[in-house]
Amino acid sequence: MARTSGSDEVGAKLAERIADLIVDTATNSPRSLQKRLGPSEVGDPCERRLSYKMLDWPAASTEQDPAASIIGTGFHTWMEEAFTRRQAPMPDGRPRYRIEERVTVRPSPIEDAIVAGSSDLYDRATGTVWDWKLVGHTSLDEYRRKGPGPQYRTQAHLYGLGQENDGEQPKRVAICFVGRYHELRVHVWTEPYQRQIALDALTRLDRVRDRLTASGDADAPYDHAWWSQVPASDQAKCRFCPWFKPGSTDLTVGCPGVAQPAAQRHGFESLIA
Repeated sequence: MARTSGSDEVGAKLAERIADLIVDTATNSPRSLQKRLGPSEVGDPCERRLSYKMLDWPAASTEQDPAASIIGTGFHTWMEEAFTRRQAPMPDGRPRYRIEERVTVRPSPIEDAIVAGSSDLYDRATGTVWDWKLVGHTSLDEYRRKGPGPQYRTQAHLYGLGQENDGEQPKRVAICFVGRYHELRVHVWTEPYQRQIALDALTRLDRVRDRLTASGDADAPYDHAWWSQVPASDQAKCRFCPWFKPGSTDLTVGCPGVAQPAAQRHGFESLIA
């Protein structure tokens, strides 16, 4: 997973030790160890991935590169500090910003059914729920052209519901995409807050959860045929999924993903095919 090198034998060994430390720390972070679904996952278009997560199913591969998440966590900390320095009182005396405050989207007496998470920023002055996304420049261009996609859009409205549950009055949700690039590139997607989007996502989540126990047979998920009835999604980013196993024919071991349709060629491309 990690590529290491050194200027000599000692440097190579030190590089390997540092890489191991980074991977171990990322793997054992509270976020990585979290078993309950958070707002960032509820809108995942792939019900199979959600089911693997709910069942705490063994990952098909532990070789997940933590670099992007580490960099993203550092960026969130930087933004938290930036807005903390800019904190100001509202006319009623409350602070303008709620920064990285935990909100409960849905309380429940059942621990696994609770949906809660840390909301990046809520601006009381404008009623805007903000979420920061540090992405590659190719992804940023895609989000700029096509919008945030169902998972990020749902996440934004879920955090809006969490703020509403805390007595706030959210009016808008906004996702700020910042490119990991050698120049600053920022794109903001925003729309009015819609409680129903969050409620629909929670209803879907319950449906997915109910399927896991519908048969009444605790051994059912150990059968490939059972998993084949759990739909995967062609909108999912399979290569980032812990349960992605290319070529797998046994869904109890891993999911091969959904084949993407070949891009339709046209014009000169079709003439030279």
